[in-house]
Formats: sequence, C-alpha cells, structure tokens
Amino acid sequence: MTVRRSAAALATTAVLLGVAAPAAVAAPSPSPSADLPAGLYGTTDPTYDGVWRQSLAFLAQKIEYVTPSTQAVDWLVGQQCDSGAFTSYRDASKPCDASTVMDTNATAVAVQALVEINQRREDANNGADWLKSVQNEDGGWGYNPGSPSDANSTSIVIGALARTGVPVNELTTKDGSTPYTALQSLAIACGEKDGGAFAYQPGKKGELTANMDATAASVLGLMGKGIASGTSNAVKDPSCTKGDDLSPEQSAQNGASFLSDTLKKQPYLEQAPMPGAEESKPQPDYGNTSDAVVALAASGHADKAKASVAWLQKNGTGWAKQGGPAATAQLILAAHATGADARSFGGVDLVKQLNSMGPSPAATALPSPTPTGPQPSSGTDSDDGGLSLGWLIGIGLLAGTGIGFLLSMRGKKKQP
Repeated sequence: MTVRRSAAALATTAVLLGVAAPAAVAAPSPSPSADLPAGLYGTTDPTYDGVWRQSLAFLAQKIEYVTPSTQAVDWLVGQQCDSGAFTSYRDASKPCDASTVMDTNATAVAVQALVEINQRREDANNGADWLKSVQNEDGGWGYNPGSPSDANSTSIVIGALARTGVPVNELTTKDGSTPYTALQSLAIACGEKDGGAFAYQPGKKGELTANMDATAASVLGLMGKGIASGTSNAVKDPSCTKGDDLSPEQSAQNGASFLSDTLKKQPYLEQAPMPGAEESKPQPDYGNTSDAVVALAASGHADKAKASVAWLQKNGTGWAKQGGPAATAQLILAAHATGADARSFGGVDLVKQLNSMGPSPAATALPSPTPTGPQPSSGTDSDDGGLSLGWLIGIGLLAGTGIGFLLSMRGKKKQP
C-alpha cells in the first residue's frame, strides 16, 4: 500500500497493519454501517481511505470478472472534484473549494479503477489531466499537490497515466526531467548497502534509505504498469546492474533483485517502525508482502514469489478479513499475478469475501481467470455501466462449457 506521510496517513496505516497508532494520530473509531454512504465498500470510517479501498476493490473485482454495481461506481465518481482531483474522502453534498485537500494517490488509484472497469472514462481522463497539471519540477509527484515527490506517489500516478494512454516518458519538465528520472533518483546504487532498493524520499542530508513499500511501487512505476498487473513473460533471474545511465527497465529489475534477495531470507516482509511507537518484535507486513509479490510477477519473476504466496495463503487470510476491502483486494491481486486461485486461497474464497463487503455486484463470473489466460481489457469508452467486450466474451466462453455465471453477492463486512 502507498505509504502515507501525513497524520491521516499514519492513522490509516495503523488500521491496515493492525498496530497501535501514535497517540497524536489515533485511528478513528469504526463507524456503524448505517452512518456510511450508500455504495461504499467497508464499514469503518472512510475519512482517510474511502476512495482508496473502493478503487482497490474495483481493481481486484475486475481481474476476477466481477462487475461492480452502478451504485458503487456512482459513489466513487461522486468523490471527484470538478478539477478532476479526488480527495481521500469528502462529503459529496458540498462542492470542492480552496480548503479541499486534493490527493494524488486517491486520484491515481480511482483513475486506474475507472479505466479497468471500463466505465466513466471521461471522468478518468479528467483525473489524469489533473495529475499532469500538478507534476513537480523534478518530474515526480508528492502525496498532495506541491509536496515533495516520493516514490509511492510517483509510481501510482505513472500507472494511472499509462492506463489512460499518456506517454509517460514524454511528460518532461523545464529541465527535461520525467517521472522515470524522478523515480530513478531514489534508487540505491548497486554495490552499496541495500543496492537496488528504492527510498521513499531522500533524508534530510540527501541520504537514501531502503523502503520495501517504495521499492515494490517503483518496480511497477518504472515498468509503466498499474496496480492490477499480471505476470510478465519470465526473464532471467533478477540481478543488480551498476551504472549511472540505466534505463527505467534496468532500474526496475534492480528493484526486483532486491525484493527477490530479501524474500529469500524469509517469505514475508516486516513492518517498518512507526513514528512514536515503542520498539517491539518485528511483525509481518502482509500488505507490503502482497505488493512485493505483484511487483516480482510484473517484472517477470513470479517464480521468486512462490514461497511468499504460499506464506500468504497460510497466514494472510485472517489479516485480509479483518482489514476489509483493500486488504482482501491486495491478496486477490497477488493471487492473480502469480496464478493462484483467489476463489480458494488458503481455503478462503477471497472474491466472495470482497463482494460481500460492498453493494451486490452487477455480475460475477466463474471460473477464476489466470494471468496467462484472457485478461479483462479497458476496451472502448463506456458510460452506461454496461459490460465490457472482454467480459462478454468471457461469459460466452463460460456458457459454451456449461459453467454459467452467478449474479449476486451480498452484505457488508469490514474495511481497512
């Protein structure tokens, strides 16, 4: 998940990781489901992650041939401001104004979700235009417009722009910087400690400290891929390439090499210490482990993630159920990227679990697709909430084999 460096972000992270938040940024108390807007996934306070969890749910549903309800899509689009930007969450009955805090991460993930479900493309393009308008001079993006660029924000924005057809390498600033050069400036050189990894941001003295979440995000970003990436064609074992003039692909492979080497030691990543928290025994970080799995698969190294997927199947399903839509979606994305069955992941039907956390989907198909099989496509623009061509083809194939499809999931559970 994207690392959030504001007080709101730390509270959200505490909820997702199941650890205590610092007293100054205590996580909000869960809100009764009756107090939440219709169409929203999850049952806890959406202040810091409403758009994020909704969008991740859509991305995970799409790769499993689930079409979200019109009500759910309308809620997401209703969070968008006229400028094209999204906030983490807002009262949509009131117009956005100068006090509205725009969020590049929420905007980018919402754009990706709308493109993937092939609905409201005009709104997705509006979001992409806003993202282009707030690019920093170094070529990257910060969490909020004007804030210093960070690896996570830059990576997720790259994914959004790429999915809307924007040539990312042509987004140059006055000094010729691109989003890729912004990410590469955060790469730790091979041969140094933690070589191949990426920092979230430079330290006060310009030093770079390896960050697992930033590394997984940067691998996707430098490959121009979105969050819902499947498996790329296998390449040779990842290695760390030295040099000052590396291509984005080479830098991505360096990041994959670092993730692969780290997961050789143990099949999961650990939580980074939270500011203000007392030192304690390191705990597994299920979310970052899931992200690392997706990054490895997307860079052609799904085989290096097998042990981590097995570990997630054994240990991560309880976390996903407690975490809610975003956590469940992360496991689905990891399963899909590596060819695991999200409908029987550690004995849990993650797709059914996710569907139950929001409005009943418009439609859901079986069986679970594989990353090497037919992939859901953004197809042509559609604003009518109908099924995409790729989805209809999938239904036709299923009908031909007599498998059929299901038409409802229900209820709500819990969010991250």
